[in-house]
This record gives sequence, structure tokens and C-alpha cells, in this order.
Amino acid sequence: MIKNEAKLTNDVEVNINRAAIEHRATWMGLIFDELRKDGIDPEPAFRRAIRRCGNFHGKGYKEACGGSNDGKKFAGVFLGELGQKTFEMDVHEVTDSEVPVDFHYCALLNAWKKQGFDDETCALLCDIAMDGDRGIAEEMGLTLDLTDTIAKGCATCKLCFHK
Repeated sequence: MIKNEAKLTNDVEVNINRAAIEHRATWMGLIFDELRKDGIDPEPAFRRAIRRCGNFHGKGYKEACGGSNDGKKFAGVFLGELGQKTFEMDVHEVTDSEVPVDFHYCALLNAWKKQGFDDETCALLCDIAMDGDRGIAEEMGLTLDLTDTIAKGCATCKLCFHK
């Protein structure tokens, strides 16, 4: 059973950011669903497109890090204050080779649940969306480990970017 409840709800900037993320996730989920209804398997194309998006943004992060894949530099550009609040992140000890983060809330998942998607579909959409983060990691010269996800019923999403 998915439990995805925001604790930080009275921050205007965070709420605006979450609404924008939910809007993006709503589009993603509904297009995915319509393609499936038409007998088309959308997963491969969605994964490629979202990975490309991650690669695009990853190039920007790499440039902002001066071409380095240092974990501390990456965390400095990737883990902004607004993003940390939006996803209610706990950032653990960041080193030059590791960026471990726990997400306690997911606006994308919230959007998919609002659209009535079942837990299995939410978990699939979540994994597809994470291809963006995998693309970022790839461009940074890092690996992304995703061990837990809220969409699979875990208490948090556990991400670790590492060399």
C-alpha cells in the first residue's frame, strides 16, 4: 500500500513547485494510459525520451560542476533548497564519491494517484520517471542506485549517486 503524504504543506513556493511537477506527471501518466488503451506499449519510448531528458539536464549539471563528477559539487547544483523541500529530502553525508538522499514525498506519485492509477501502474511510472535521474547520473559519470521507492510501498525513495 502506497503512503505518500506531504508534511510540509504551508510553503507557497513549495506548493507552486509541486503543482508544476504534478502537472508534468499528469501529462505523463495520461499519455501513457491512452497509448496503452490504443494497444501500444508506451514503456520503451517513454524510457528513451525521459532518459534523453535526463541526459540533457545532466550535461548542464556537469557543466555547472566544471566538468567534474565530484559528489560534493554535484550535490551543490542538483540538490537545491527548493527541491529538497519539495520532495522532503534527507540528504545524508555527501562525499566526493557518494550522494545519498532519501525522499519522503513525491509530487509525481501524488499526481498519478489523483488520476486513479493503481499501485502497480504507479510503481511502473515511477521507475520510468527515474530514467531521467539515471540519465543525469550517466552524464555526470556516476551510477544511480535506487533501492526503495514510495511507489513500491516503502517509507522513502532511497537514491544514491556514486562513482
